Parts: sequence; structure tokens; C-alpha cells
Amino acid sequence: MPTYKAPVRDARFILNEVLNLESYGNLPGFESASADIVDAVLEEGGKFTAEVLFPLNAVGDQEGCTRHEDGSVTTPSGFKEAFEQFKEAGWGTLSAPEEFGGQGMPHAIGFVMEEFMASSNQAFGMYPGLTNGAVSAILAKGSQEQKETYAPKMISGQWTGTMNLTEPHCGTDLGLIRTKAVPQADGSYAITGMKIFISSGEHDMAENIIHLVLAKTPGAPESSKGISLFIVPKFLLDEDENPSERNGVSCGSIEHKMGIHGNSTCVMNYDDAIGYMVGEENKGLAAMFIMMNAARLGVGIQGLSQAEVAYQNAVEYAGDRRQGRALTGPAEPEEKADTLFVHPDIRRMLMDAKAFNEGMRALCIWGALQVDLSHKAATEEERETADDIIGLLTPVIKGYGTDKGYDIATNMQQVYGGHGYIEEWGMSQYVRDARIAMIYEGANGVQAMDLCGRKLAQHGGRAVQAFFKVVDEECAAAKNVPELTEFAERIEKSNGELKAATMWFMQNAMANPNHLGAGAHHYMHMMGIVALGMMWLRMGQTAAAALKSGTEDKAFYEGKLTTARYFSERFTPDVGALRRKIETGGDAMMELPAEAFATA
Repeated sequence: MPTYKAPVRDARFILNEVLNLESYGNLPGFESASADIVDAVLEEGGKFTAEVLFPLNAVGDQEGCTRHEDGSVTTPSGFKEAFEQFKEAGWGTLSAPEEFGGQGMPHAIGFVMEEFMASSNQAFGMYPGLTNGAVSAILAKGSQEQKETYAPKMISGQWTGTMNLTEPHCGTDLGLIRTKAVPQADGSYAITGMKIFISSGEHDMAENIIHLVLAKTPGAPESSKGISLFIVPKFLLDEDENPSERNGVSCGSIEHKMGIHGNSTCVMNYDDAIGYMVGEENKGLAAMFIMMNAARLGVGIQGLSQAEVAYQNAVEYAGDRRQGRALTGPAEPEEKADTLFVHPDIRRMLMDAKAFNEGMRALCIWGALQVDLSHKAATEEERETADDIIGLLTPVIKGYGTDKGYDIATNMQQVYGGHGYIEEWGMSQYVRDARIAMIYEGANGVQAMDLCGRKLAQHGGRAVQAFFKVVDEECAAAKNVPELTEFAERIEKSNGELKAATMWFMQNAMANPNHLGAGAHHYMHMMGIVALGMMWLRMGQTAAAALKSGTEDKAFYEGKLTTARYFSERFTPDVGALRRKIETGGDAMMELPAEAFATA
């Protein structure tokens, strides 16, 4: 049977030592992020996810959700009770604004809890995760009345939320949506249409579900410029703002999915459902993107989370399973065989996982800090830089994070050999659950084009130049640490390769946009490697300083330096190869006519 233990020690290292959250204590919300409070939150969050949520992970996978004839949906055994515990403990309030019942803590702490939840039970974590995104959109674009009506109960977990974008005939191209919103005399709208792939669309865990729905008003432009956003509650509210009459929205069916069976992914039918516009007419896509950007960071964390739980189990299996002998001679002559740990190829997969997981965790938490600083930093310049950097890195965290997260999950399954293919060992679920993260909230090819087609050129390239500067500064600082000098030189070279690839796009993409499209995925991975390398430099400097000061936890910090060296040696060489792929352009990729792909 699989196991899970939240990586509290590593998260504490990043928050308290690498990022030193206490140093931001003069900023709003950070005053409550002292090291002792952070430690307490992490310890309790680790216990809750490991002891309450993780035992339900396999249950959710095996049972799935059940739709009944009246359109209601029952979640897997134990989910409703676990959600009550989640709600009572206030886990959903961590980073929410105090004005609406939240604790107002930094997003950096909230992101750690998101990882713990997704590792322990990704399907369960999606219910509050989507609610957080819906709250973000309402707080950013909703009226004061809408904020006061919906946000407090959604933040508390009394109500949950969803996002409704996709329709049967359109996914990424939202300009094609057909859902209609007809104005009513009382200022509301009658919403009619069908939405598919709606995660958490119907369930039995909350009193009400607040759907955020994209639709078009009469006469709106046919393109994405004609989309508006609406709040459509499952139950309409009475005079006291309590759920009363059922609205015209229902679950038509539950999607039969490869993974995340414990989450109710629904086909949602809207039949003259009463909705309320959020923000301005025809400006709904911009409002929804606030929710989608939050969700994309959350999905990047899901890539990490499945890699982490799969890694933990692979490490345990490799320590127990005995097969063959070490290439250098028997490691344990008294035993009939050595453990899997002696084999370099097993080590390759485990070290790849360790280097990615710990680097990605640091990048996600640092990214969350940029979210906080974009709103709360002391100067406008600092806020602008933080906003630029997290905007640039959001598609990288989502795209690179989930591409690699899935790769890691499948490699951890490989460690098990044939047992990894057997359901009882649990590794299949991690692979299946990880796969969706590369697709939803914008498929990773879309993320790559968002990065290269929009973010690089935005504000005259201000964001990417800021990123290059941060990496160069980190390399310069790390060169002064003897243990990291060679690593810093490798990252500096990799950053140079990334700069050169950026320049190649500038020189060639205008003449032929397919050159950009053909290289976007490779560029996203280049930036992912450089970003993780930057975080490994920071962690390496922290570890070296701790060892120099005579820490009692010597093994932990030595492990950080060794893993940093491994990342340097095994990940950074790919950056140059990816650049060379980019510079071949897109001619051969696009040359064949469509009929040439037929096999019969």
C-alpha cells in the first residue's frame, strides 16, 4: 500500500531559511509569518493531509463520484466528512483577505498547503482549490455587494465555487462559445447553454455552489471580445442571503476520466438559470483570466505534488526491494542480493525526481512570494517587478512543472518494475492523476505560446529582462561560494543560452510566426531549467552557510549541496540542446501537407 508524509522539513527550509519570510515582517500579512507560526502551520497541515486526506486518495480513485437521477452527485466515501474537518480547521482561509474572513497570511504559506493537499489527495484538493480561484475573480472584478455576499461563505468553505469555460465545440478558442445571457427586467440575466469538463461542478459537500460562467449577451461581438462573466449560484439566495430555491443549473452527467476520479467533473446544463454579471459587459475573459492564472499556478503545484508522492513511494520500494548486485561488487555480501539503490539507472530516476521536486517546490514558493510582493511590496517599482516576474513564470510553472511532474511520476512507476503496473501498489493512480495537469487550465502547448507569444514581448520585454537580471545576480553571488562556483558558471551559461534563444525569436519570428510556434515548447523548458537552477543556487548558498556555521542537521544540508551538483551536471546541459532545436526553425515541421500524415 502507498504511503505519504508531507515534506514539512523541506518546506520549512525554503520558507524560513532560503526566503526568510520574517524579513518581510514590515509588509501587510507577513507580520503573522514568524518562523514559529510557519512551523506550527506546516506541522498541522502535514498531519491533516497525511492522516485525513491521504487515506481517502485510493478510495476516491476506486469509487469515483455518483450522479443520481435528480442530477445530484455524491462524492466518494469519507470526502464529505473530510471536507467538514477541512472547513472547521480553517485550512481554506489561510491566505484569504481578513476583510472577508480569511487569515491574511502570505500566499507562500498557502501554496505549501496546496502542495500537501494535492499530494495526499489531488481530487479532493480541487474542490477548495477552484473555490479559491473563484473568490479571486469576484474580489478583483465583482461589485462590493457581490464581494460581501459570496466571498465570506466561499472562503469559510460553507459554499464552494467553479469556473465554467469549455463547451463541446470549443476549448482554448473561447471566442466560439454559444452560451447565452439574456438581460432580465430586474438586472439579472437568463443563462442558457452547456459547459463541459467542469471540475467540482456538482457535489454534496457544501450548502451552495457558486458557478462563474462565461456567456455572450445579445448582439455581443462573435470573438473573445464579446464574452461576459456571470455568477450563477446552484441555489438562489433569499432575503437573508441563505440558499433557497434551486436555480436552473444541473449536472447532466459525470465525465468518465483517466484519473482524478474523486472529483466530480461534470457536464453542466444551464436552462434559463439566473445569473449576475461580474464586472463590465464583454470584459468577462479578462475577469476569468484572474481565476485562470491562479488556477495555473495551482496546477503547476499539482505537477510537483504527484511527482513528490510518487517519489516518496519509489524511495521506500527501492530500499526494500533486492535485485542483483552493485556493479562495483556486492554492497551487502551477507544478503542474497543488494537493494535497488545500488543500481545507477535507479539512482538516475530517483535523483532526477529529488532534484526536480525540491527545485520546483522552491520555485513555486518563491513564485507565491512574488504574488504577495506584487500587491504588498513597499515601492511601486518592487510591486511592478514582482508582478512582471510572476506573470512571466506562470506558464513556466504550469507547463514545465506538469511536463516534468508527469515524467517523474512515470519514472517512479518504472522503479517498481512490473509491480508498478499493478493497481494494488498505487503507482498507477499517480501517473493517471498527473496526466490531466498537462491539459487543463490551458494545455501546455498553449502555455508555451502564452510565454513566447505574449509574455516575452509584453512591456517591451521588461519582464524577461528582469528575470535575466535576477538570475545573473544569483550567479554572481554564488560564484563566491567555493562549493557552488562551477554550478554558478553552468547556470550563467544556461542563462546566456536562454538570452540567445530570446534574441533568435526576435530576429526570426516576425518574418515567420511558425518559427516561434515550433520552438515555444523548447523555450518553456529552457526557462524552467534556468529558473530551477536559480533556486538551487539559492538553496545551495543557504546550505553552505549552515554547514559553515556548524549546524546539527549536517546530513540535510550536505544532501542539498549534492543534489544541487547533480542538477548542475544533469539538467543544465539540456538548455544548449534545446536552443539548437529552436534555431532549426519551423520549416520542416510545417512543410508536409496534412494528407501526408495518413497511414493508410
